[in-house]
Amino acid sequence: MRKKLIFFLFAALLLFPWPVAYAYENNLNTLAVSSKEIQVEVAAPSAQPTWDVFQRAVGGVSTPGDLFYIDASEDPEDLSVNLHFTNTHELIDSYRYMVLEVGIYYQDDAGHWQKASGPTGKLMNDSFITLSNGQVSLRLPGYTRYKLTIDNGCFYCTGGNADGSSLSPQFYLDVSH
Repeated sequence: MRKKLIFFLFAALLLFPWPVAYAYENNLNTLAVSSKEIQVEVAAPSAQPTWDVFQRAVGGVSTPGDLFYIDASEDPEDLSVNLHFTNTHELIDSYRYMVLEVGIYYQDDAGHWQKASGPTGKLMNDSFITLSNGQVSLRLPGYTRYKLTIDNGCFYCTGGNADGSSLSPQFYLDVSH
C-alpha cells in the first residue's frame, strides 16, 4: 500500500505542469524560448550595450543597452529572473575585473519604459553582475512587461583573445515562478 502511494505521488509530480520559461542567448543573437504565459525575447543587436575592449584597456560601457525583454502581461504570478554569464571561464582569462550594472525597467500604460520598483514601491536597488558573482537574481511582479539592460559598467582587460575566444560576455536568462 505504501509503495503504491509513493508511486502515485511521484507520478503526479512528474505530470504536474511547471510554468517555466527559459531563454538562452549566445552573443545576444539567438531567439529566446517562451512558455504560454511568459515570453522572453533577446534584444536586437542595435539595442545591445557596447564598449571598446583591447589588451591592457581600462574602460567602461560606452553605450548602455537592452539584453532581454520579458512579457509577463498575461501572467499574474511573481517572476524569479536570473541572469548569468555563460562564458565566465573565458572572461576570467582576459579581465582582471568586470562589473556591469543590470537595470530592470517596466513598460507603463503609455508604452514608455520606467525604472522598476520593488514590492514596497521604492525603486529597486542597483544590481551588478561581476566575474566574481556571475549572476543576478531578481523577483518581479506579474502582469507587466519588463526589459533587462546593462546601464553602466567598468572593466580592466589584461589580455587579448589570442586563442580566438570572445572578449564579450555571453548571457543566459531563466525566468520561472
